[in-house]
Amino acid sequence: MVQKIFNALNKEISSIHGVAYLLGFFALIAQILALVRDRMLAGAFGAGTTLDIYYAAFRIPDLIFVTVASLVSISILVPIMTNVMDDKERLQELINSIFIFFFSVIVFVSLVVFIILPYITPKLFPGITGDDMQTLINLSRILLLSPIFLGLSNFFASIIQLHNRFFLYALSPILYNIGIIGGLVFLYPIWGLYGLVIGVCFGAFMHLGVQIPYIISEGRLPKIKTKIDYKEVLKIAILSIPRTVTLSAGSISIFFLISTASLIGAGAISIFNFSFNLQTAPLSIIGVSYASAIFPVLSRLYVEGKRSVYLEKMISVTKHIIFWSLPATALFIVLRAQIVRTVLGTGNFGWSDTRLTAAAVAIFAISMIPQSLILIFVRAFYSEGKTKKPLILNVISMFATILLAYLFLYIYQNSVVFSYFIQSLFRIEDVQGSAVTMLALAYTVGVSFNVLLHWIAFEKEYPSYTRSVLRNIFQSFSASVILGLVSYRMLDVFDNFFNINTVIGIFLQGLFSGLVGLSVGVLVLRLLKSKELDEVWKTLHRKIWKVDKNEVVLDKLL
Repeated sequence: MVQKIFNALNKEISSIHGVAYLLGFFALIAQILALVRDRMLAGAFGAGTTLDIYYAAFRIPDLIFVTVASLVSISILVPIMTNVMDDKERLQELINSIFIFFFSVIVFVSLVVFIILPYITPKLFPGITGDDMQTLINLSRILLLSPIFLGLSNFFASIIQLHNRFFLYALSPILYNIGIIGGLVFLYPIWGLYGLVIGVCFGAFMHLGVQIPYIISEGRLPKIKTKIDYKEVLKIAILSIPRTVTLSAGSISIFFLISTASLIGAGAISIFNFSFNLQTAPLSIIGVSYASAIFPVLSRLYVEGKRSVYLEKMISVTKHIIFWSLPATALFIVLRAQIVRTVLGTGNFGWSDTRLTAAAVAIFAISMIPQSLILIFVRAFYSEGKTKKPLILNVISMFATILLAYLFLYIYQNSVVFSYFIQSLFRIEDVQGSAVTMLALAYTVGVSFNVLLHWIAFEKEYPSYTRSVLRNIFQSFSASVILGLVSYRMLDVFDNFFNINTVIGIFLQGLFSGLVGLSVGVLVLRLLKSKELDEVWKTLHRKIWKVDKNEVVLDKLL
């Protein structure tokens, strides 16, 4: 029985849509657990100082993860390992050298940060003071274990994806969220916030640990040797540094926005995190899944010189991301209050918290498609070994987002007309701390600007890309608009069927309104003869894990 489970987890999957749907399914489970986690946190603490401290404690460890740990991220190592995967001995030497170098660097950086945290944290989060600041420092120090575990997990995931074993990679985020929930349920009552972050670290450890059995079975476990191929490591570092900056630019923007949120008032950091986490659910299911599925394929196609097939894959994936993301955006905007109240509406999370979070969710929802497409564009450039373009574009967008945050906050605080317009639009006229919505707006506009820059850069190299994609956007956009309008009207209809003063009532109101809207949206796509709808239907009728081994690169569905 154990062997059968092990074989199932290690099964090779080569179809792009098959991998994307597999990762999307596991991402859905992980996101459900993440929503359960956030609901428990919201109910236990509400949007206040305690939860602000908890979320702020993640920022410095997360920054280490996206900078130092990204040196061995999947998008960096997969193309490098692909070039030597036929030489097993050479591949193992490469794995050994990278492991020793990376582990040494991230442990050293974590130790340095551990020492200097008391000096830098007050400057990074000026809105948190007194005993709360000391608690924040202590929590951040414990969480420094997290980037070490997650960084090593990413390193092993590169080896796993190299062999098209996606089950374990997809399972890791689920175990991570289970660890956090376990910390809240079992450790928080004993050690308070310290027990909660210990649960986070345990989840990160499980994120890593689930991949180790396969690495051992394949004989790819790194061997600690004194001899390191410094020439190869230096070569990888030179390639990795610009990619690391590229990948971390978005996280640095978030870091700045959360730092700014600490000055808006108690609960602002929590509102920002809750709303951002909610909108990442469809992003993880759609954008991240397709990006993870397409990257190894793009790398191989580029190495093999199959430029036309490479472009076909990019066009197809772009269409499918837009196909899935546009309806999700429409539903999140229309059903924002129902989503927030259902997920977070419990315990100490009050109605004012709900209204602010719902407003921020609606603004963040607009960025779903740009966020997903950026993941695809960056991986496309990386698959070609081009690091300069995404580096420059992401850094420009990072600074643009930071400047926009200053600009929008200034206008919001000094223009009665603008602030009244925003408050009226999202029905938050009498809610304190509504300025936090400007941070969400800055992020959304910055991400949209970023994807525009990436799209233009990609179009210059592949002139037929935009024309091929735009042919099908009209169908998805039309269906999404109608879907949103129908869902909005259905809210009034189902208001008479359910008691919306209860969580179950507002959940059912949103659920059935969304289902009716989705049904109408599918009907519209059917009438418009959507190719993407047909492809999804065919894929869902196949056993996506049973693919002809001769189709390692080419997917018949595309």
